[in-house]
Amino acid sequence: MIAKAIRDDFPILKRSVNDEPLVYLDNAATTQKPKQVIQALEDYYFQHNANIHRGVHTLAQEATEAYEEARDKVRNFIKAKSTKEVLFTRGTTTGLNWVAKGFAQNILQAGDQIFISPMEHHSNLVPWQEVVRKTGAQLVYMPLLADGSLDMPAIKNMMSEKTKIMAITHISNVLGVTNPIKQLGQWMHETGGYMVVDGAQAAPHMPIDVCDLDCDFYAFSGHKMLGPTGIGVLYGKEKLLEVMEPQETGGEMIDFVYEQSSTWKELPWKFEAGTPNIAGAIGLGKAIDYLQAIGMETIQAHEQEIVDYLLPKLTAIPGVHIYGPAETKNHSAVISFTIDGIHPHDIATAMDMEGIAIRAGHHCAQPLMRWLDVSATARVSFYIYNTLEEADFLLATIEKVKEFFHNGTI
Repeated sequence: MIAKAIRDDFPILKRSVNDEPLVYLDNAATTQKPKQVIQALEDYYFQHNANIHRGVHTLAQEATEAYEEARDKVRNFIKAKSTKEVLFTRGTTTGLNWVAKGFAQNILQAGDQIFISPMEHHSNLVPWQEVVRKTGAQLVYMPLLADGSLDMPAIKNMMSEKTKIMAITHISNVLGVTNPIKQLGQWMHETGGYMVVDGAQAAPHMPIDVCDLDCDFYAFSGHKMLGPTGIGVLYGKEKLLEVMEPQETGGEMIDFVYEQSSTWKELPWKFEAGTPNIAGAIGLGKAIDYLQAIGMETIQAHEQEIVDYLLPKLTAIPGVHIYGPAETKNHSAVISFTIDGIHPHDIATAMDMEGIAIRAGHHCAQPLMRWLDVSATARVSFYIYNTLEEADFLLATIEKVKEFFHNGTI
């Protein structure tokens, strides 16, 4: 497995938690950072720190070159046609808000439909609720099958010329299901609509080709793919970004300012007001270097190996309930579960006592929790540095947790 070969690159994995070796299984929330990314941040601040684009001195030119080089790395990573289509944001949430408020809100009318799914993260739900409130459009929930996957025939039958926007997660942060973005996008374009994709849980884990997917917008976060926090990406087709309105105005994104009006810079700088997260972009570029050196296909295969190994064993434990597809080939490395008689927060607390970091709660997906008829779930999520031995330790600890809460012994 690739994990053992790269674990030395992640200093935090060597620490202990509650006198136990750290087993980090909360990668859907944020990933750990390799020392190469941390060193890139240090190098920027130690050697090249300056503001970008406007300065003519050496440091400003070096910083600008590194920032724009990072943008081109992103372009290559997602196979976009041009760096004009790559906008740096604060994260997925910012990108989705920009699309909802700067694009969708200006093209929708009363009676138009926005299709979303019950599995959406709040970041891909609340902005659309606001758009509906301001435009009179309708928010339409696409139906799910019993395993949490989309009911594709029913969705196809629901679509019409009124379906103007589909906003859908690529991979669910709860169910682990991967949605058929390319097929959905094709249907949307047949009706004259637009496809908006939350790629936060997909871009770090699988090859992404936005041209092949033919999505209109694709948003993701750097901190979920080995990069720093506070940096993200919004991809948009150039012709759509040209008409999309910036949500922040002021320094850096302007071209000319007159007494009564202003004009904007060309893409992509039109959307990047103020001093951007320069170090974050450079760190994200270094994270992309790291991921591409391994290979996204290799990363995807590594995670699939863990899922193939873990999911059947986890499902076989009495009292454990898994949410999402039962077949391992249809399940990503995000696995949500409950244990009979034990609250998910108690599961997470007990796991932490054994050094295992997992997530518990509604995972910013309260409508999905209601659909599942649970108040919360526990969630484990794996990445490139996790091992089968850690999967085994998780299984053994679940048995230990069950024994403690049910019988009061360990």
